[in-house]
Amino acid sequence: MSALQMDNWITEVEPANETQGPLYRLFNCGDGLVPYEYKGCYTLSELFAKSVEEFGEEKCLGQRNGDGPYMWLTYNEVMDATKKIASALIAEGADVGTKVGILSGNCPEWMIAMQACNRIGAACVPLYDTLGENAVEYITNHAECKVAFISAKKISVLLKTKGKIPTVTTLVYWGEPSEEELKELNDFGVNVFSYDQFLEKGAADKKENAGPMPEDLCTIMYTSGTTGDPKGVMIKHKNMVAELNAIEKLFEIQKIPISKTDRFMSYLPLAHIFDRVVEETFLCAGGAVGYWRGSPLLLLEDVAALKPTIFAGVPRIFDRIYSKVSNKMQASFIKNFLFTTGVKRKWSAIEKGVSQAKAAPLFNMILFKKLKAVLGGCCRVIVSGGAPLASHVEQFLRTSMCCPVIQGYGLTETMAASFTAVPDDIRFYKTVGVPAPSVEYRLEAVPEMNYSPFTNPPRGEILIRGPSVYAGYYKDEAQTKGAIDKDGFFHTGDVGEITDFGSLKIIDRKKNIFKLSQGEYVAVEVLESAYKKNLNMEQVWVYGNSFENCLVAVIVPNEEKIMAWASEKGVAGDYAAVCKTPEANEMILGELKKTGKEAKMKGFEIVKAVHLDSTQFSVEENLLTPTFKLKRPQLLKHYQSQVDALYEAMKKK
Repeated sequence: MSALQMDNWITEVEPANETQGPLYRLFNCGDGLVPYEYKGCYTLSELFAKSVEEFGEEKCLGQRNGDGPYMWLTYNEVMDATKKIASALIAEGADVGTKVGILSGNCPEWMIAMQACNRIGAACVPLYDTLGENAVEYITNHAECKVAFISAKKISVLLKTKGKIPTVTTLVYWGEPSEEELKELNDFGVNVFSYDQFLEKGAADKKENAGPMPEDLCTIMYTSGTTGDPKGVMIKHKNMVAELNAIEKLFEIQKIPISKTDRFMSYLPLAHIFDRVVEETFLCAGGAVGYWRGSPLLLLEDVAALKPTIFAGVPRIFDRIYSKVSNKMQASFIKNFLFTTGVKRKWSAIEKGVSQAKAAPLFNMILFKKLKAVLGGCCRVIVSGGAPLASHVEQFLRTSMCCPVIQGYGLTETMAASFTAVPDDIRFYKTVGVPAPSVEYRLEAVPEMNYSPFTNPPRGEILIRGPSVYAGYYKDEAQTKGAIDKDGFFHTGDVGEITDFGSLKIIDRKKNIFKLSQGEYVAVEVLESAYKKNLNMEQVWVYGNSFENCLVAVIVPNEEKIMAWASEKGVAGDYAAVCKTPEANEMILGELKKTGKEAKMKGFEIVKAVHLDSTQFSVEENLLTPTFKLKRPQLLKHYQSQVDALYEAMKKK
């Protein structure tokens, strides 16, 4: 058995070619990957109907009113509402293939509206308004949405699109809009219903249609991970069914199966594939999904009330938990001593292969069980996705939360959970684990970055294919062909490394688009182009990575402009000396913020710290190509100490 087949995690199923390494698949996947079938079902509507039949009186969807307990709808009650909403949709002209937008925070109504879409074969189109000021208008028009569901809190956003979304003929809202908002909504020129009115409409005149086929779209999920307009990722019923089948099998192999006794806290946006797939997984298993109240300040209170058994989050959430706990411990010498000693002792045992439950049992009992209570006290698995988890935060979670911690990896195009690490196994520390049985993958050489699948360890761009991979970009054949090659592999743009026991590690990003730690994509060239419109800037290099939550920049100021400013403000020195002053640094940072706001950049796209240099980037210094394009890896190497200092200084504030 080769090193890459150690412990039977992955196996090679095809020889390599000149630029692409071997094809890898989960070991013992058989002759093929999971089928487009799960529990005898081929569509999401069939799967939910099966869950209702099996778990009818179990808790399904829950929410809180104020500080009260969670109030629950059973699977039977959710199905009853789903049938009524589906009936009303048909009455409003929706059918198989109709696009239905949803603009709302997470709530039971969101899920019921989506299940109604699944039932009639309509394609759910989540409208994630933080994609940008015009995203709701663009996505609604691009997808040609006929119906839109909306929460009262988002009505003000929708009202700005009046007269600009001509395909929408029906609006359904939930919550309590103001009288003025309701009046404006009724003047929108379309059929307007409250959620309760829509339920009544569906109940009064029950209508059904043929329902979806496996090849029909279940959703078009728009992603901001590109330059330009959002791309619509087309996901068919068969893709999602294959994914759910694969997740169950993978979790069973890893001995963390989900059942009707599990509870999940829904707070990550349902408009993102990560939360969508987790909730679908829970509904297939008969688990309960509780929705937060929509406020980050109240999240931990909601967690305490729900007591989730599985907690999913992005690195930014875990960074905050880490910072909160660390600051609290450092406030007391005794607590900090106990905490640091406990972490060191437990981590030492874990590194030797001891299960987290048996490592440092005394500290688990007297200290770490109190930290476990931060997530409700019942959490048996923590799942992190969306971006790489910082190693010190992963170590903190593994030692302090008294439950296994796993990282996952995937994209909207690959249905989120393409890889998951094996829980409670130290060898999977800092990795995203092994492929789900719905995908196979290989690494492709990236010569310009010196990555090759034929080195030891193998490194290269991650290519993925399989039944859970998306069907292409909506109305965008050119970008689809650019992302999916002739062999059916989706090119992720992420660079991976395969460890000696078959686990995948994300080490780089091929394209100049990257994620920050909170999971937001940054198209860096677009930002640099906008910043350079400011005449105070001669050269701009913006930097960020998946372990930090904000951007920094190295700027070469325009000498004439900055010297004129220095003369006016009484800042002494020549050009090089002025660039080193805190006053100049503050001025340039202010200009960047002003330019960012003028360009309507989102908050995470605005540079938060800057280093000024009086020496221009040059071809001679290997910082520019002969055509004067930025050479990013070389710039990072050149300015690594300055970049590190910028991030360190911000963390001390």
